[in-house]
Amino acid sequence: MKVMFAGFAAIFVIAVAADFVLDDIGFAAADRQSGPSVRLGDGD
Repeated sequence: MKVMFAGFAAIFVIAVAADFVLDDIGFAAADRQSGPSVRLGDGD
């Protein structure tokens, strides 16, 4: 049971870290799916 919970925790940490890293290097879904005619703000 401990191993399963450790695996779930590892998956969560990897998913959150990947979200931040991919967003920082420009692989966010909004960056990849929008064309040059689409204006995306910074979320202000």
